[in-house]
Amino acid sequence: MPYNRGRAKRQPEPHERPWVFAGATSLAALAGFVNVVVLGFFHLPVSHMTGAVSRLSVDIAARDLASLRIVFSMVACFLLGAAISGTIIGGRKLMPGRRYGVAMMVEGGLLGASTVLLRGNLTVGLSLAAMACGVQNAMASSYYGLVIRTTHLTGIITDIGVMMGHWLRHRRIRLWQLMLLTSILTGFFIGGIAGAVAFSTIGATALAAASVVCFTAGSVYYVWRTVLAKRT
Repeated sequence: MPYNRGRAKRQPEPHERPWVFAGATSLAALAGFVNVVVLGFFHLPVSHMTGAVSRLSVDIAARDLASLRIVFSMVACFLLGAAISGTIIGGRKLMPGRRYGVAMMVEGGLLGASTVLLRGNLTVGLSLAAMACGVQNAMASSYYGLVIRTTHLTGIITDIGVMMGHWLRHRRIRLWQLMLLTSILTGFFIGGIAGAVAFSTIGATALAAASVVCFTAGSVYYVWRTVLAKRT
């Protein structure tokens, strides 16, 4: 919940916020892009699993084994991606120094493999895209008491609504939290637009662009953290 009646928690340092805003918004845009591109192949999102689990129920009831195998693989791979991310990073709170760069490089590699497979019309590419989203979604789930999810928006929109309700009741809210959530929402939306345009133009190859961006960003972050660690 974005509002807490208890003792005020320590606020993030001002110099941290621009980096967190930029990182969270960029990751949300990446997820929005990937999700829309994959929707062009299979009418089911890969950036979150609510729809996929519901689809599993439908497939079981309809005894659609072909679809069931695909969707179950997507759910299992999203879970595996989150487990991989948890193993690499080793924590749920967003903190400097953790191995986010390595996780992003893994995500970029998975998106690259997904591109190759989907270009060959192999449905296993959907599972690898879901795994990549699982890696990203598990990278960091909280920042100074604020729940952060960059691959889906249900919680984001809910928290924005709760904050608006608190504001209407003249309760105190943290403006930086509202701005961060709004930037994540905006990033996902803009990324989705870019994904739709890219898919209509170059099809599955659009995922290659997401792969390159993600892997490059992860590499840069990894090198930067390594150099910084050697200096301290």
